Amino acid sequence: MKDRAWRYEGYDPGQERLRESLCTLGNGYFATRGALPECTAGTVHYPGTYAAGCYNRLTSTVAGREVENEDLVNLPNWLPLRFRLPGGVWFTPDAEALLSHRQSLDLRAGVLERESRYLVAEGRALHVRQLRLVHMADPHLAALRTEFTAEGWSGELEVESALDASVSNSGVERYRELDASHLTQVETGTAHPEAVWLRCRTSTSAIRIGLAQRTTAPGASVRVLTEARRAVQRIRLHLMPGRPVTVDKTVSLHTSRDPAIGDPLDAAVDRVARARKFPALLSSHRLAWQHLWQKAELSVPGEAGHILRLHLFHVLQTLSPHTAELDVGVPARGLHGEAYRGHVFWDELFVLPYLNLHFPEVSRALLTYRHRRLGAARDAARAIGRPGAMYPWQSGSDGREETQEMHLNPRSGRWLPDHSRLQHHVGSAVAYNIWRYWEASGDAEFLHTKGAETLVEIARFWAGSATYDEGLGRYRIRGVVGPDEYHDAYPDAKEPGLDDNAYTNVTAAWVLARAVELLGTLPEPCRRELTERIGLDADTPSQWEEISRKLYVPFHSGVISQFEGYADLAPLDWDRYRTQYGDIRRLDRILEAEGDTVNRYQASKQADVLMLGYLFSPAELRALFTRLGHRLDEETWNRTVDHYLQRTSHGSTLSGLVHGWVLSRAKRSDAWSYVHEALRGDVADVQGGTTGEGIHLGAMAGTLDLVQRGLTGLETRGGSLRLDPVPLPELSEYGFTIRYQGHWGVRLQMRPGQLHVRVPASDRAPIDIELPDRTVSVAPGETCELALPERAAPRSG
Repeated sequence: MKDRAWRYEGYDPGQERLRESLCTLGNGYFATRGALPECTAGTVHYPGTYAAGCYNRLTSTVAGREVENEDLVNLPNWLPLRFRLPGGVWFTPDAEALLSHRQSLDLRAGVLERESRYLVAEGRALHVRQLRLVHMADPHLAALRTEFTAEGWSGELEVESALDASVSNSGVERYRELDASHLTQVETGTAHPEAVWLRCRTSTSAIRIGLAQRTTAPGASVRVLTEARRAVQRIRLHLMPGRPVTVDKTVSLHTSRDPAIGDPLDAAVDRVARARKFPALLSSHRLAWQHLWQKAELSVPGEAGHILRLHLFHVLQTLSPHTAELDVGVPARGLHGEAYRGHVFWDELFVLPYLNLHFPEVSRALLTYRHRRLGAARDAARAIGRPGAMYPWQSGSDGREETQEMHLNPRSGRWLPDHSRLQHHVGSAVAYNIWRYWEASGDAEFLHTKGAETLVEIARFWAGSATYDEGLGRYRIRGVVGPDEYHDAYPDAKEPGLDDNAYTNVTAAWVLARAVELLGTLPEPCRRELTERIGLDADTPSQWEEISRKLYVPFHSGVISQFEGYADLAPLDWDRYRTQYGDIRRLDRILEAEGDTVNRYQASKQADVLMLGYLFSPAELRALFTRLGHRLDEETWNRTVDHYLQRTSHGSTLSGLVHGWVLSRAKRSDAWSYVHEALRGDVADVQGGTTGEGIHLGAMAGTLDLVQRGLTGLETRGGSLRLDPVPLPELSEYGFTIRYQGHWGVRLQMRPGQLHVRVPASDRAPIDIELPDRTVSVAPGETCELALPERAAPRSG
């Protein structure tokens, strides 16, 4: 793999939080930020370790109100390994003693390497080299190897290795008024001379956590210290000039959520005692990563390819094959930080389409997370007088609504009502992912059982939310918020919510149509059991069919309206705000600080109507609108695209991704600027400090899927691989390997005007490759070169 490393030269305190996020290591079970082991949490550094699905709930008093929040817990810090000359101060990169520093993340091997040189005295230095891994083969292990080399001197060096439970969830500044102490009942102890342990529990969810560490150094004795919230080992090394001395630290982590264990502490102590030495751990870890890369192989040249491999690396660390064994969803900020409190939003809409074609077992597990919380979604719908299932905008441990009721505007310092829980379109995202997973994997067993029950209950909610308007002769869905979070109410309205959000209504119509189709094709025993169990009437499918054809979609001035009444909003003076503020991505905060509200203006945070062009191919979208009684020709869609391009501030990392996708499918020459923005979203921290709080997993996975499906036009509908590639000169050559309905390692290579397809040998049926002008059958073991239809050059915007 070319460009396999992500490197940073020099030490920059202002960039540390960003680097710590991007240098996070994980294995799908837990992850640890790339903080330096000798540093403690503060304004510069933020070490954090997070186990997937490990949440805790606390109540805080905010603006005179009690507010309850559930957070992904910052677990005890296993990293601490600091060093000093006897009697001296501990070395830290923030002191003047740092002479040089570099950091390198090996993407191929999943290893973080750092090298630093500290000044000891005039003409004398201490060279420190570290290798760090979070084991991809054994998801409960992590290891740190540190080599100390004296340059121009000899003498003693004191090293302290610790497990530290004096941590809190303090990684996001705007949350710091909230209670953040999640760990309680901390105990430490000694397992044997080389190993210490720490155990604790979360305060309300009562998850028990056990960690054990083994620290070794050849020929050195280890001393154990007892502290209230830290398990500490001290080692004294004797250094000779130019001779490296190695300290190895191996750590095991278990929680009471783990299967097949008794007590998590016993499991952690036993595992660390049996763990092999560092070289063997490194070897097996590298092999596990090698197998992952083989399944997710991606070949894109240049800078774009380098960034895409980093994105893929972080997707695989958050949602690895180990995730398939867990009861977890897609955390919007990965396991990389505490922004969004580790909650599960709709980001799986951008993540699962990629995983479906590489790790379908992981997709199935993530959809099963939703099915397990179907009861909570039913309860939520019932609470507002609706049938079916209403999934929460933010989900955590048990599927209740975790969206905060108030949020802080850092610009004004005011706490404001948060109405984003009205984004009921998250249910359509769940249904969409179920359907696309089935199309890609052919997993009829899941579709006919858990998938069918979930999808049908979401359809039931939409049917129950639609009210018939006699004047329009249409069904309407009122009081919702669409993907554009800037608009949550009409100007001066007493109640939040908007009517007939186009994205919400069109996707609801799609869900209802799929539910009718599914009920009509389910095997009779499955259909009978499902309808009896959830109490569906015999005439329900016909009712849903009618609603799916008559949901109202507003238009104005020849374009799709974002919602009913959008055309009545005032235009915004974009030039004024750009001139005055420069970065206006968070226009909502700017206007609120001025005593105004973005609800008054035709201004969007992110793609809303245009999300339809992300979810559906042009042909599929035209068919959807035709079904709804509207003609959506190319001219109308292009007008709609242009209309919202001019009125969007891109306050979400997903916005550039969606716009790049839509513009590339529309063969627009300005597509690349948005694709480039999406690629740079996290690595350049374009949102201004947000990446340091955790990467944006949906945007990262979405850029991968942009190459996989967006540029190729790849669809898995109808039992064939449909491809309709579009020219994007800046990404004209790329290749990847997918897994499709039991075929492992189907290789697609795109070159200008040409598609190369290789299907690995197997006993499975041939794959039909459907191009715009013909269909070609490729048998297992065959390779073929296909000339692509000529395309017009991309047009200007």
